[in-house]
Amino acid sequence: MTPIEALIVVDVQSAFVSGDGAVPEAARLVDRTTDLIARARESGALVVHLQNDGPVGADDEPHTLGWELHHPVEASPTEIVIRKTQDDGFEGTSLGSELADLGVQALAVCGMMSEMCVQATARTALARGYRVVLPHDAHATYDIPAAPGISDGVPAAMVSRVAEWALSNEVEVIAHAKDVTFTALPSRSW
Repeated sequence: MTPIEALIVVDVQSAFVSGDGAVPEAARLVDRTTDLIARARESGALVVHLQNDGPVGADDEPHTLGWELHHPVEASPTEIVIRKTQDDGFEGTSLGSELADLGVQALAVCGMMSEMCVQATARTALARGYRVVLPHDAHATYDIPAAPGISDGVPAAMVSRVAEWALSNEVEVIAHAKDVTFTALPSRSW
């Protein structure tokens, strides 16, 4: 696999990976995102933590415990936090300009929720011409409850797979996060 210059970590916030509100596969997700972040840092790739600012009363309301990023952020010119209020990490944020300014051409997307923020961010990255890699075991979501008269409940793993499928063959879905390789950003004067 051709190396990736940036890792986009979508909404891996305390409310979604710990306690009663954690997604069903939270431990797996944290394990995979921890590994991806460590390897991206080690290689000199850009690490972008997207942090959702939920509405008042939401589990991810700004400046609450649930809003906090799960992974510590390193003070480095190649690691940034971008706050967002929409599913799409590009909408109303500096993500697009940050990637363009650093010469990023290929990125990996991980985090949550598969069918919302992960998919929306990956879709916009594709539309902007980026090569997008989506490691199957490094994104997650919740089960969809049954809807009487419409459908039975849908397990989270199925929801995540459908989110990948809906991105069509433009996104490179790979089975394992461990198979993502990173490379340093193009030379810049830091």
